[in-house]
Amino acid sequence: MGPTRRLEIHNLGHAVEQLDADIVCLQEVRKLHRREEQYFTRWPELPQAEFLCPEGYYPVYQTNARTKHGEHGNALLSRWPVISHGHEDMSDHRFEQRGLLHVELQVRRRSVHVIVLHLGLIAGSRVRQLEKLADFIDREIPRTAPLLVAGDFNDWGGKLRPVMNSHGFKDYRGERVATYPSRLPLTQLDYVYARGLKPTSLEVPRGRIWWRMSDHLPLIADFKL
Repeated sequence: MGPTRRLEIHNLGHAVEQLDADIVCLQEVRKLHRREEQYFTRWPELPQAEFLCPEGYYPVYQTNARTKHGEHGNALLSRWPVISHGHEDMSDHRFEQRGLLHVELQVRRRSVHVIVLHLGLIAGSRVRQLEKLADFIDREIPRTAPLLVAGDFNDWGGKLRPVMNSHGFKDYRGERVATYPSRLPLTQLDYVYARGLKPTSLEVPRGRIWWRMSDHLPLIADFKL
């Protein structure tokens, strides 16, 4: 932003690789942006999900929003092979285009499902979007299958946690973590919930290297299968 805009996608690619995570869930990932592509001389030739994907990982991307200059959505980068993937529109009104990305992974001999989402800015919209999420899960995912739901919930104060808990999802409850805003984190907007997996730890890396790359800090969650 501003007159001194910088391109951080290259640094972000190195950071994702260094995290060495089994699964990386990303929001606001650009498939293309024609105006920025002309502005920045080092704009990647590949769509961002493919560009950010470490060697040996599998990238999955689905568009949520189409804008004047391009489109963007959710992405998942996986160390484990992808069995299938799909998308569901979660838009609650015409001013916000939202969606969820559903990916089924082969983790050793188990099938593990992951949903990546980015909920709306309006509190009522988020509640209705979680209702759509619950309907999607009941329709598409076996009750006994391990399932992760991760993303930017825009959930100030953890008000959506009881709703997620009522559907059988748990997140790690240790010391308080804050992911937003990245330069001076005050609250947690990002969550990783699980059903059929045990949360074992949660951490947020800090430092200038991270807040330079995004307005959110990364949330690192560990689970036992």
